[in-house]
Amino acid sequence: MSRLEATKPPLFVSEPLTKDTVRHSLSLLSGIFKSSYGPAGRLKQLHNGVGGCVCTTSQSSALLRRLSVGDPVSRVLTASVQNHVSRFSDCGLFTAVLCCGLVENFRSLNVASCTVIKITRHLLSLCMDYLKSEACGCRVSVDFGSVETLVCLVRSVLRSKPACMLNKTEVDHLTTLVLKAFLFTVPCHVETNAVLGKCIIVPVKGRKVKDSTVFPGLLIETPEIQWGKPLAVKKTGSNMIKIAVFSVSMSGDGFNSEEGTIAVQHGISLETLELNQLLNVGKQLVSDEVGLVVCQKVIHPSLKQYLKENHVMAVDRAGLSLMEPLSRMTGAKPIASIHLLSPGSYGSLKDVSIQSFASKHFVHLIPEDSVICSFVLCNRSETAWDELKRVCETAEHVLQLTMKEPWALLGGGCTETHLASYIKRKSSGLSPSTFEDVDCSQTQYQLVADGFCRSLESVARSLNHDGGETLTDMVHGHCWFVPSGFPTVSNWSDLVSKCGCGINGSTEDLKWRILQGQSCSPVTEGCPKEPSVKVTDFVTLDCFAAKCSGLQVAVETANLILDLSYVIEDQN
Repeated sequence: MSRLEATKPPLFVSEPLTKDTVRHSLSLLSGIFKSSYGPAGRLKQLHNGVGGCVCTTSQSSALLRRLSVGDPVSRVLTASVQNHVSRFSDCGLFTAVLCCGLVENFRSLNVASCTVIKITRHLLSLCMDYLKSEACGCRVSVDFGSVETLVCLVRSVLRSKPACMLNKTEVDHLTTLVLKAFLFTVPCHVETNAVLGKCIIVPVKGRKVKDSTVFPGLLIETPEIQWGKPLAVKKTGSNMIKIAVFSVSMSGDGFNSEEGTIAVQHGISLETLELNQLLNVGKQLVSDEVGLVVCQKVIHPSLKQYLKENHVMAVDRAGLSLMEPLSRMTGAKPIASIHLLSPGSYGSLKDVSIQSFASKHFVHLIPEDSVICSFVLCNRSETAWDELKRVCETAEHVLQLTMKEPWALLGGGCTETHLASYIKRKSSGLSPSTFEDVDCSQTQYQLVADGFCRSLESVARSLNHDGGETLTDMVHGHCWFVPSGFPTVSNWSDLVSKCGCGINGSTEDLKWRILQGQSCSPVTEGCPKEPSVKVTDFVTLDCFAAKCSGLQVAVETANLILDLSYVIEDQN
């Protein structure tokens, strides 16, 4: 009893945002997020203190999963961003950078936090109404009848992560493959409740990115398959292959001594009984004209040999992850017992072939008509492959989200600067009744609106990692990046050719403003609704649904942090 410690009282921390440790933690997080943001973002290496694998990344999902955050305020921020990324996959760093900027700008204002929160909610509603309106100047319509905008959308996602180590040719190749894989998952025959299919990523590390490819159907790795040897798979009278899928082990060790005790008569072998039952299953499969057997776990060698002699192909160790797409693709119902075999559980395939990549061999299950495909993804190193896998999954998710809301937002910082200019112009023309509804003065509203706009512009400035100036034009409100090494008195029109998103070109009649954190000026006219560029131009686009959600999460999380009066921590 002498070793027991007395219970410690909880630790109360009042006004956490005034504490140096909390400010330092938020500032450090903000620096990590900002320096990782965009195609030129700086890479981070993360590893734990006791060894283990090292992760090289600039992607928010990987960063947040491995960052150890100490103080509760910072944990609120990272948890909110992680929740956003889990639902939308994209715009995680945008959300984090904006949230940090909002907290930093608002905590220095001489305005009560409750008033700041009410004003930011009103500003957020202005932003969302504008982004969803037909008059929005930073929104682009996505037409699924042509691929031009979809190509720009996917390419923008792939180019945003430098740890993938991709050159232009590889980006173009992967863009085509991601689009092809996505289109495979779209049902050809639209029903009332149409459901998208699934793309299975097959890892092949140590090969060139150009070796990546997409197959309709499923690839199952089978090391024992002999490459180049013709397949003899039994087909039915309708020239289809009947398939049986087993989710139960067929290795002959069905009895587990840990599950209990079983009494058997002297001279009876459980292993022999189990093998005889497996062979009986094999006989029924042959009798039912099954041509392919796929088992999630292991198939006994004797059963494999018996099936092979009867021209039935057997594939084992398929794994749990392939059971659902395999069942959906073939119509087969996974068989969970070797003692109960129903012919109604069988499915069908069009054909089976062998594919080989590097030293890996795969059985390719070819469906008649399916929304399942396999994406063979190659990259030169394991680190680059891990990052590329996450990026390709994000690109696929972005396309799925775009199907629900067929719009995209201009990238390259242009949506942020354009939205900041819109808010500045809108807030300067509000009626006195609006301030009464929000319950604030016009001065308070303008102070918060200026901080809101500076936060949006700080996101655009975070894309510039080379020390050059970041500009916005006074006509369209787009973002422009000046190469480093030029004085601030330069003629900016001679130094920039395209805005951040690539839609607008530089002309002599554009007026410029340097983004340095001061209050922004309104635009004098809206930017074009539709992109006036050729398909071959590199237009940068962002996912509409993900960015709108990121904007909402950033504002709501900043409000939550500003509203924290006490942090109570258990010390035991």
